[in-house]
Amino acid sequence: MNSYRINTNYAKALLMLATDTGVIDRVAEDMRLVGDVAASNRELAAVFSNPVFKADKKTAILRELFADHVCEATMAFLLFVVRKNRTANLRGISEAYLELWREERGIVLSDLVTHQPIDDTAREMVTRLVSDYTGKQVELHDRTDHKMLGGFKLEFNHNMYDARIRTKIRKLRIEFARNDYESKL
Repeated sequence: MNSYRINTNYAKALLMLATDTGVIDRVAEDMRLVGDVAASNRELAAVFSNPVFKADKKTAILRELFADHVCEATMAFLLFVVRKNRTANLRGISEAYLELWREERGIVLSDLVTHQPIDDTAREMVTRLVSDYTGKQVELHDRTDHKMLGGFKLEFNHNMYDARIRTKIRKLRIEFARNDYESKL
């Protein structure tokens, strides 16, 4: 079974548990925390993917890291993941859960990349435009890329609007390479 299916199946199970216990939003916050910790700590990822470390050691690590910060349903699920030897998939499971949660709540994830940080007015305008286009609430993540010459790149719902200067220059090069204005005598 591939990782995508494993992550999705475990995330669906967690969503069902969270829905039944009425803590769907709280579990989403917890999964953000779990995903952030798993993504930011290479040593932890190495321990969780290493079969030499036994389940009781991994359980102790999870309890130490998350017991005071997550709800009971999330903690029970994390311990279940340890019992099923899927701790290497924690980051993927958390991302899959958040994707399912957004789908359940009618939220679209949008990623905005600019050369310089944007102000609140621009952030609200982009959020409103994406919301009007999709008809859903928008969770906007904006970041800067100093390698970008200018403009912006906006991604949402597997769509991308590319208004970067580099892209415009590339299109102009292609257009000038065709050279439609050259005399054909």
